[in-house]
Parts: sequence; structure tokens; C-alpha cells
Amino acid sequence: QVQLVESGGGLVQAGGSLRLSCATSGRAFSSYAMAWFRQAPGKEREFVAVIKRSGIITRYADSVKGRFTISRDNAKNTVYLQMNVLKPEDTAVYYCGATLVDRGSYYFQTDAKEYNYWGQGTQVTVSS
Repeated sequence: QVQLVESGGGLVQAGGSLRLSCATSGRAFSSYAMAWFRQAPGKEREFVAVIKRSGIITRYADSVKGRFTISRDNAKNTVYLQMNVLKPEDTAVYYCGATLVDRGSYYFQTDAKEYNYWGQGTQVTVSS
């Protein structure tokens, strides 16, 4: 069992930055691929970024590529999402997810259905 707790959300002006954190408890954090998803009102949960167990291989949604950076610290059992040049369309509740699904180095877990554990979410609001 893994418990996930997100933090770092808030209100920021367009062009600003935020850093989200997802602290985990439970065993074997390094065994999980970790990801960030987001959900805006009236929309489905969408993939933002994933980082493989090694912490080296990552993938991003096209909408955030070049602006967001996902990272993890396996010693601290924490995954981060650095968000720069924020836009109003980035406004959403951001969720951290953990999955044991692993089909090799070139497979990226971008489907929310593949995730076993979720945090409660943190609100990010970007004003124009």
C-alpha cells in the first residue's frame, strides 16, 4: 500500500511558476513509476508527465513540454513537478499517481487506468 500527499498548489499569475511535491509513504517507492495528471472542471483527468523508476526517463504531454519538469528523489520518497511559464489553461486539480505497470524502458504509462494509487489532489489556479 502506498499513500500519496500532494502539496504546493496555489494561485499564480500567468507566466509565473509553481513547484508541486508528492510525498509518499509505504514500501518500495523506487519500485513505482510516478506521474502527474490534472483535471479541470467538466473534463476528464489528463496525463501531464511521468517519470520511470530510475528517475532518468521521463515523458511529457505536448501541452506542457518545455515548461514543466518532473523529477523524483528516491531517498526522500518524493516526486516533484516544476511548472514554469504557467498559462490560464493549466488551471486544474493536479494529482500524483503511482503505478507498478512496467512494460520496458520505451513504454510510458500515460493512461490514468494504469495507476494503482492516487493522492487527494492540489489546486493550481493561473490568472490571466
